[in-house]
Amino acid sequence: MSNYNNNNFSKGTDFAVILLYMIMVAIGILCIFMVEYNPNLNWSNSFLTAKTNYSKQIYFALFCALIAIFILLMDSKVFTAFANILYVLGILLMLATFVLGKNINGSKSWIPIAGGFNLQPAELCKIFTALILAKFISKPETDFSKLKSHLIAGIMIILPAILSVMQHELGLALVYSAFIFAMYREGLPPLILVFLLSFAILVIATLLLDPTLLSIIITVIAGLFILNLIKKFKRNKKAILVIIAIWGICFGTIRYTVPYIFNNVFECYQSTRIYSMMGKEYDCSKNVKSAKLSVNKKSAKKPDDYNVKQSKIAIGSGGFWGRGFLKGTQTRGKYVPAQHTDFIFTSLGEAFGFVGTFTFLILYLFFLFRLIRIAERQRSTFSRVYAYSVVGIFFFHIAVNICMTIGLFPVVGIPLPLISYGGSSLLTFTVLIFVLLRLDADRQMVLR
Repeated sequence: MSNYNNNNFSKGTDFAVILLYMIMVAIGILCIFMVEYNPNLNWSNSFLTAKTNYSKQIYFALFCALIAIFILLMDSKVFTAFANILYVLGILLMLATFVLGKNINGSKSWIPIAGGFNLQPAELCKIFTALILAKFISKPETDFSKLKSHLIAGIMIILPAILSVMQHELGLALVYSAFIFAMYREGLPPLILVFLLSFAILVIATLLLDPTLLSIIITVIAGLFILNLIKKFKRNKKAILVIIAIWGICFGTIRYTVPYIFNNVFECYQSTRIYSMMGKEYDCSKNVKSAKLSVNKKSAKKPDDYNVKQSKIAIGSGGFWGRGFLKGTQTRGKYVPAQHTDFIFTSLGEAFGFVGTFTFLILYLFFLFRLIRIAERQRSTFSRVYAYSVVGIFFFHIAVNICMTIGLFPVVGIPLPLISYGGSSLLTFTVLIFVLLRLDADRQMVLR
């Protein structure tokens, strides 16, 4: 623990963020209540019984409030001192799910604990990854302009992401890409971002166009560049070799990498969701994992189309002003799958319409800008890197979840921060926020 002055968390703590946090948690409980409200039950008693999801979420929130107070009373140096240990612990917990894990909705990423509650280590590992990344980059001997440092940081991030994929948690695995926000702020070369963006565009093009046609197009483009170099620069061998290398990477990605990922790494339903997003149909007979389970293409595709379709109907039915509190027919009628978790945004859209969702998004936007302001006022590299990691994680969750519910992104199973039901999710976001607030309260201190 720290001395009395540091333990006085009222000094230097950003209470605007705490207020926003409390408002959003309250909105989340309200949304869960709207989709589960049963007029035949005594709603006042149901809040206290812990038998409904909204009552459980209240208890989760109270537990998280205790954790938040505890974090604010801690010494900031604890986070740097235990960053490595916590990261290793997080990886070990993720590995433990393969032995002790409980299968929930096809994902074996949960460890059952007392009282019928379940812990999802992949969620907590986001916190530990943010801490170890901040510690690594803030070390005096770390030169983040060097490729070696980029690779080490990349391994720290990729390891839990790979384990998440192995646990059938594609959404959580994708979240780890959000750490690129912090890495770019600390000097990650724009060329790497261009490469990653180009790779993403190439993957999308591979899904949209016929692979053979796309291969011919890139071959013709590469040939034209080489002919132009030979004509203008008199056979610049170095430039020609670079073009050939780029062509080789693109050709290999189109013909081998993308098919291998979708047929061997992803499950059939995951590949189907992504193809469906592109307006294409995926042939599950090509999927190795699907072949073992004898899953046909239609049974894998139907639930994904149904989820998004019902989500759009629910949000669209809200119109401009919304149907009103507890008056939604789609969400209360249980038409939207996972409406209290991944598709919780539909309850807001149906009940409060465009005005309500727009106000809600403005609240989120203000929250993100407040976190960025906190990040920029840090003197310590550790605190700044951690802050931008938190910003990246929140932004990714918000953008992907909302785009997912309105059909602009594949259904990958990712919660809406502080709104979706779930103890592990709420605990993770709570710890992320209040560790940042604790670091910000000691922003005049340089941590490593």
